[in-house]
Amino acid sequence: MPELKTVGLFLITALAEIAGCYLAYLWLREDKTIWLLVPCALSLVAFVWLLSLHPTAAGRVYAAYGGVYIVMAILWLWVVNGIRPTTWDLVGSAIALLGMAIIMFAPRTT
Repeated sequence: MPELKTVGLFLITALAEIAGCYLAYLWLREDKTIWLLVPCALSLVAFVWLLSLHPTAAGRVYAAYGGVYIVMAILWLWVVNGIRPTTWDLVGSAIALLGMAIIMFAPRTT
């Protein structure tokens, strides 16, 4: 099922991006070791590579990916930061996912 593959790839891509950015954040804002930049760089390289695996136009992929990124960021907020999402966080995430689904899976005439 190509839809599940696409969503799964988006989820892994978002995790790579968020993890890489979070590691840089820890170094910059939390005074953690500079060595965190090594896995940070690897994670961000993986993020870019994963984005390149999608078989559709890059602009469409980037637009749709944003919806999945929002959901993953809210999950990160909850799991890593320990902050429970609000109802509005969840509603916004659902709307973002709907947007992703429309962009990626709507019938194409061209």
